Amino acid sequence: MTTVLIADDQPLQRMGYLMVLANRPDITVVGEASNGIQAVRMTAELRPDVVLMDVRMPGIDGIEATRRVVAAGTRSRVIVLTTFDLDEYAYDALRAGASGFLLKDARPEELLSAIQAVAAGDAVISPRMTRRLLDTHILRRPAPEPPSNPVIPYDLSARERDVFRAIALGMSNAEIAAHLHLTESTVKKHVSGLLAKIGARDRVQAVITAYDLGLARPQDG
Repeated sequence: MTTVLIADDQPLQRMGYLMVLANRPDITVVGEASNGIQAVRMTAELRPDVVLMDVRMPGIDGIEATRRVVAAGTRSRVIVLTTFDLDEYAYDALRAGASGFLLKDARPEELLSAIQAVAAGDAVISPRMTRRLLDTHILRRPAPEPPSNPVIPYDLSARERDVFRAIALGMSNAEIAAHLHLTESTVKKHVSGLLAKIGARDRVQAVITAYDLGLARPQDG
């Protein structure tokens, strides 16, 4: 059973999510929050598997609420809900620790699939969508030129380094397998080991870490 907390300041929006989730025997909505402060408090109290987090809410916004939820160290994972796929706050939310984002006009089946994916430890958005989002926001923000030979402060094997860079370039597991001449099952093992070593919750966080280290840049591809 996957438990969900809905955080949105719009009653009609919360009702819409409830209607989508109500008839799913494998999903239970454990609470509703109408602002960021409530979202943080209720997440700590209820410990849901997934929090559907609106970005723009009174009190503290969804970004700060996400940061606090993640900092608390609970198992709860956050899906940030945005109006536009290039919402200026989406990148900040991912950096704050969200496991991905979803458009508010997503189809019901997309919402359900996203909840189950995040509950299972995966990212909501595809690797290529992750790349598009990060490229857009990094290009908008001035940043120092990354080093030509970036130092990776983690004890990674040579193969894990290859996988790390491939993830940063937006490759799926199948593409990484073809690129490195490995099986997909082997790639999955490397990805799991990599995420554990760099302390990333999912692929989205791994991509952000790769950009921070200078392992990939927007013009790479």
